[in-house]
Amino acid sequence: MNVARVLKWADTISTWAGKATAWLIVLLMAVICVEVFKRYFLNAPSSWIFDVSNIIYGTAFMLSGAYALAQDGHVRGDFFYANMKPRSQAAFDLVLYVLLFIPGILALIYAGYSYAGDSWRILEHSTTSSDGPPVYHFKSVIPLAGILMMMQGLSEMLRCIVCLKTGEWPARLKDAEEIDVIEQQLANSAYVDTEDRKLAIERAHGIEEAAKQRGNHTQGQ
Repeated sequence: MNVARVLKWADTISTWAGKATAWLIVLLMAVICVEVFKRYFLNAPSSWIFDVSNIIYGTAFMLSGAYALAQDGHVRGDFFYANMKPRSQAAFDLVLYVLLFIPGILALIYAGYSYAGDSWRILEHSTTSSDGPPVYHFKSVIPLAGILMMMQGLSEMLRCIVCLKTGEWPARLKDAEEIDVIEQQLANSAYVDTEDRKLAIERAHGIEEAAKQRGNHTQGQ
């Protein structure tokens, strides 16, 4: 089995799910803008807007969890972790995955499947308003999000094992970051030569890494 291929496969699925889910934020913004126009300009508010906005936002929140895990984007509040060597970090992560992550996500999948099944059986609608929209499809997102998180979590455990053996973290599938904007701007600039562009990008990366370290220190306090 090619470990690197398995890690890339899991990261690709999680990243694809995260990027697809991101479009829900555009839909949410459009729905809210339309509702604001209807409410304040046409004096015709919709009774279902609260439910629909919750459904869209909730779906985006649930399905982006695996993406955040794949990009190592979940918040860490441990100052000591940031100063550990990679092998120590991997051992620490692996223990927490086994003790906390796996049982928690299994419970989420099991409970979510039961929760969604009951909702589908009665074709559940929201009770927030008299004509609430259907929510059974929305509750199906719960076990689906759990399955995606479990897949990525198992990949992260494999990544920890690789780090324990090699002493280095395997590379992650790179996605867009804030630092990429700087690189694109410098690449398109006609007033910056190659050497200065390289130095500027290195300094930007250094500033970003220092900011992450300060963030970890602040959270640890």
